[in-house]
Amino acid sequence: MDRWRGRVALVTGASSGIGAAISRQLVEAGMVVVGAARRVERVEALSKELKDKPGTLVAVKCDVNKDGDIENLFSIIKKKYNGVDVCINNAGMSYNDSLLEGTPDQWREMLNVNVVALCHCTKEAVKSMRERGVDDGHIIHISSILGHKVTFLPGPHFYCATKHAVTALTEGMLHELSAMKSNIRISAICPGLVETEFVDKMMGKEASDHLMTSNPTLSSQDVADSVCHILAAPKHVQIHSLIMKPVGETMM
Repeated sequence: MDRWRGRVALVTGASSGIGAAISRQLVEAGMVVVGAARRVERVEALSKELKDKPGTLVAVKCDVNKDGDIENLFSIIKKKYNGVDVCINNAGMSYNDSLLEGTPDQWREMLNVNVVALCHCTKEAVKSMRERGVDDGHIIHISSILGHKVTFLPGPHFYCATKHAVTALTEGMLHELSAMKSNIRISAICPGLVETEFVDKMMGKEASDHLMTSNPTLSSQDVADSVCHILAAPKHVQIHSLIMKPVGETMM
């Protein structure tokens, strides 16, 4: 991770869970981390907590469901730091209604956050890298194991569809970067069940607690460690897709 010291990373959805853990890990590695989130006060609190670490965490309010917020985010990064070297597309959301019970508004919101915003941030990040001649940048999508299979649980089925889209988009982006003769790398991390607020919001606290206590889980830190593993790989190594599950997990 030494070569990333002092360089700029963007983490979306940085206010809690996996995004907060990734932000902490990259700050401890000496990076300048722009933590984007709607609940910006949480990122600001984490920034104060990390003030004595080698790197820095800067909080920026951003709702990735809004194109203007994403464009403003990258404008702020350009003005303050010239641009971004690493982009972690972590923001995501899900409802817990089945395909036969969900609503078009729910589906559109999941598509906007999980798919469209990911593409928008990736486009802007690659543009920033290429404008500055940064040829060793890295894009990392925090996807899901549900981008590679379909769970028997009915609630996350549309979420599964958005994560299958991320799998296809990661492959497509790899082809496009290769066609440009670019050495910018792109990776997807696809975890199984992770104990975070994400599941609480999707299912409700009681159902989430039951799910977590009756199944093996990963921690946010496990995913953050995998981000650093990918970033620390030699420049000629492309870790394209990393699927991770807690030992003994069968339900996903």
